[in-house]
Amino acid sequence: MANILLINGHQPFPTSPGKLNAFYLERARARFASEGHATRLVRTSEAYDLETEVESQQWADLIFLQFPVNSMGAPWSLKKYLDEVYTAGMDGRLAKGDGRSRKDPSRQYGSGGLMGDTRYMLSATLNAPRAAFDDPEQHLFSGKSVDDLLAPLHINFTFFALQRLPTFAAFDVNKNPTFDDDVARFDELISALPI
Repeated sequence: MANILLINGHQPFPTSPGKLNAFYLERARARFASEGHATRLVRTSEAYDLETEVESQQWADLIFLQFPVNSMGAPWSLKKYLDEVYTAGMDGRLAKGDGRSRKDPSRQYGSGGLMGDTRYMLSATLNAPRAAFDDPEQHLFSGKSVDDLLAPLHINFTFFALQRLPTFAAFDVNKNPTFDDDVARFDELISALPI
């Protein structure tokens, strides 16, 4: 059985208490637990112990991140968590430096990651409609995908050598939600994960 670290990256606001992200996270946790997998949960908006979180990263076979897209990226508390935990892990626990050598410091940047046996999955909720992505005629994203929007997260995880799993996105969750369809897609994706 696998060890799964669940990260709730929602940052509460008066108009956004985080119920939808908590729903998806709990749904994933229940599915993983029903299959006999061990889980740990951290909420990035709450206090956490840095050493415990570095150890949890090492412990995990899968890191599952659930968060809303805020200001076209990860919420600030999730970004803070990633900055703190992965910077602390640069001491040889999560990465051995940045991969470059003094012999040629211009090459192999980002190849020092030590987490090659760990997978990660991003699960995001967005106010943007599905049609806003992957269409060059759309104003804001000009043909870019959700994964293009979340590229800084993917690049961070690639730096530490984590293996990427498919991204889940629930679109238009405020103005035109398709909750039942989204949950069905989510369940299908979770049940197909190679754990």
